[in-house]
Amino acid sequence: MKHLLILGAGFSGKAIGETFRAAGFSVSGTTRSAEKAESLRECGIEPILYDGGAISEALAADMKRATHAVQSIAPGKDGDPLFRAGTPALSTLLPELEWAGYLSTVGVYGDHKGSWVDEETALNPVSARSVERVEAENRWLGFGRASGLPVAVLRLAGIYGPGRNALRNMEEGTARRLIKKDQVFNRIRVEDIGRAALFLAERHLGGVWNITDDEPGPPQDVVAEAARLLGRPIPPDIPFETAELSPMARSFYGENKRVSNAKLKAAGFRFRFPNYRQSLAELFLSGRWRG
Repeated sequence: MKHLLILGAGFSGKAIGETFRAAGFSVSGTTRSAEKAESLRECGIEPILYDGGAISEALAADMKRATHAVQSIAPGKDGDPLFRAGTPALSTLLPELEWAGYLSTVGVYGDHKGSWVDEETALNPVSARSVERVEAENRWLGFGRASGLPVAVLRLAGIYGPGRNALRNMEEGTARRLIKKDQVFNRIRVEDIGRAALFLAERHLGGVWNITDDEPGPPQDVVAEAARLLGRPIPPDIPFETAELSPMARSFYGENKRVSNAKLKAAGFRFRFPNYRQSLAELFLSGRWRG
């Protein structure tokens, strides 16, 4: 049986695991806490405790049987945990590997003042976390070239889905319409991340892929659509310049670009949720928006 190991089975990793399980894979995933381990087990994902440090005997044993791997752990200042000094070579850790995916971010492109970017666009990361992502991308792509294995870098847009979306923010009273002139963001429904990963894995496709919806748009429009679906008043506009934001939240607004998914669609992938309106409507009508 094909076996997928997810390093960092959080929101996206869990969705990937569920998609691969439905395709007949056995799936394991790492987590830092025993509490989250139980939620993985309930989804049919075999949990392995791993804090990003030394590789335990349990994790090493699972790596030896993995035919597919997805790395979702953020690199941090010390780099990707699987390429840190003292860690055995990936070819030794993953001897049965046929395909690997690395979850990155469209943040690696930096700011393009609203212009379109694609996989060929030169990278210009602004934040420290995006600089770290570029380094990790290069390590994984380098491993793919050296080993002759397909390694796919999945550059993800803003992730949302059941339990994490504008509808829930509206219900909880945390939805805000921050207005910054001409600002747009891309988004991606978490289930489409899982479907895209399986699509690439089944076709043994490596290289860089933007995993993002069809329609970059102003973030305040998403809030307005959520309010419309719930039949609630649209929250008031808040000028970005005077809004109280965490440094991380403010940094996201320092990057403005439209990210193309044309490469993935040209390869034959079809998004189930190509825009936020269709996606929010499905979440609302299915009742899954609360998670």
